[in-house]
Amino acid sequence: MARIIGRPSARAAAAVDATALAAFVVVGVVQHDEGLAVAGLVRTGVPLLVAWFVVALVVGTYRRTGWLTLLLTWVIAVPLGLVARSVIRGGPWGRGLLVFGGIAMAFTLLFLIGGRLALLIGALVRRSEHETPEAA
Repeated sequence: MARIIGRPSARAAAAVDATALAAFVVVGVVQHDEGLAVAGLVRTGVPLLVAWFVVALVVGTYRRTGWLTLLLTWVIAVPLGLVARSVIRGGPWGRGLLVFGGIAMAFTLLFLIGGRLALLIGALVRRSEHETPEAA
């Protein structure tokens, strides 16, 4: 069955999304001088990834891979993951959570869109390689 260009396989989309969110966590931890200790990465990353995949399951993100389901999952899962992270880490709360949340929303979206665009470009390159006639 042919897939519409722009709609990656569920497995590829899930892997790229998880990688994008993990990259966001690593960059954030490094930028805040927390080091790359496994415990810190887990306390920060696991709430976000769990929220992401629970919401993705409910929304059907990987049953209907596309931009709309990606955005719907993002707008629900990232705030949930950030609140869960604050519960686990003991903050930030109040204005700090709002500021952190705004920054996290912007950068997670950039990372997710970048990952999905890379997936799309890869699919287009593979498609063009299969459609290009071989030189005689």
